Amino acid sequence: MFTFRAFEDKDAERILSWIKDEHSFRQWSADTYKDYPAKPEDIALRYSEIKSNHNGLVYPLMFTCDGEAVGHLIVRVLDKEQGLVRFGYIIVDSEKRGQGLGSKMLREALRFASDNLGAKRVTLGVFENNLGACNCYKAVGFKQFDMNEYTINGELWKCPEMEYVFATGIEE
Repeated sequence: MFTFRAFEDKDAERILSWIKDEHSFRQWSADTYKDYPAKPEDIALRYSEIKSNHNGLVYPLMFTCDGEAVGHLIVRVLDKEQGLVRFGYIIVDSEKRGQGLGSKMLREALRFASDNLGAKRVTLGVFENNLGACNCYKAVGFKQFDMNEYTINGELWKCPEMEYVFATGIEE
């Protein structure tokens, strides 16, 4: 059975274990963490900062399968009146990728955002060089609406901005 639960600080170590190298770490976090490898307490501190910057309307979630954590993301309410929500720090256990868990997690997160937060539109950013994630987001129904560029470790990385607009419901 798939479900979400609230992120706990102890989950940070597990999330970091899913990241095998600095390239993957930067694909997940861009340049929000100065040092690689990050420490679990760095994640806890970052999430605390994010919550304080968004009036507490931030939901770090762990995606579980039969009680085992297999994925993670943060849901942030950017504009409650407009129903604008943003997903970030999206990751699936590196040992379980390619099994459709990312799509399941995103669909459940979209339901959470719609049912609990009144989301009408959900955005996210993904680096173009993270092809698996790009394909996953497109398969769930996210569409590109903008493009950003960031310098990561001295390289220029393109970052499509994607959105999911609720119309007739969540695509299966």
